[in-house]
Amino acid sequence: MVFAPRVGGEAPLTALQEEILELKKQRNAVILAHNYQIDPIQQVADFVGDSLGLAYKAEATDADVIVFCGVHFMAETAKIVNPSKTVLLPELNAGCSLSDSCPPEKLKAYQDANPGLYTVAYINCSAGVKALSDVICTSGNAVKIAERIPADRQILFVPDQNLGNWVSKQLDRPMQLWPGSCYAHVLFSVRAIEKVKMAFPGAPVVAHPECVEAVRDMADEVCSTEKMVGFCRSHPSDTIIVVTETGMIHRLQREIPEKTFVAGPTDNCACNDCRYMKMNTVEKLRNCLRDMTPKITMDEGVRQQAYAPIKRMLEWSK
Repeated sequence: MVFAPRVGGEAPLTALQEEILELKKQRNAVILAHNYQIDPIQQVADFVGDSLGLAYKAEATDADVIVFCGVHFMAETAKIVNPSKTVLLPELNAGCSLSDSCPPEKLKAYQDANPGLYTVAYINCSAGVKALSDVICTSGNAVKIAERIPADRQILFVPDQNLGNWVSKQLDRPMQLWPGSCYAHVLFSVRAIEKVKMAFPGAPVVAHPECVEAVRDMADEVCSTEKMVGFCRSHPSDTIIVVTETGMIHRLQREIPEKTFVAGPTDNCACNDCRYMKMNTVEKLRNCLRDMTPKITMDEGVRQQAYAPIKRMLEWSK
């Protein structure tokens, strides 16, 4: 799927989007939207970004209500760092295959059987897994975080084996990798990327580190969604192939409207949407602000345990 340069700027807001903005004022709310959200949600968000950037925004906000347009673990993270604030998720069932691949009880059993491991948890995990971890990371800061861990400590990287493999190779440091993955990113294949490269000769490829190693090896740049913005803006090419969830291209089009972006295809589809990210809709966003539900809740003991490795991540990332 090709996203051509935008002409004429942003589309005007709909009545429903205007209603969302009015409700946001009434509730003293802030709307955080992940890069993979649909364009109409990104349009009304106060901040659009990746997991790390939004974690900072969640920690720093003075709003009474945080509406997190993303998936469940992201809204949980906002609640962990803002226990006194109301945190809403438009669709409570917006989960994550990667998060689901690492249940807390299985991680605890593995840690008990292998004492002494230093557990680095990708932020794409549940509060229960965060509570069992030594430090959290995102795709944008994973290498920086892992560099801070003493060389004599054996690292267990959970739950994404592809991101963990990429970090391990960047640092030339062996790690134990949890066998989890993002179902959307592993759908990208060498064959599909080769095909799109032939269709757009000379166009650089930027890929997310959650992709499998063979796909990452084909990319001109491997980086987080946030760093993709900088790469696409600075690269001289006017056409760029973007190998991550398709929603990212909405932000790229908004911030770099003069360029053409080609969605990384899979073997069976011209684009690659995450079914969980797309569970949030403009209607659900309006409803959650109107009705102040569904709210994110969690056990306070778990929250406190999960906060420590998140705080460590935020401090190490500065």
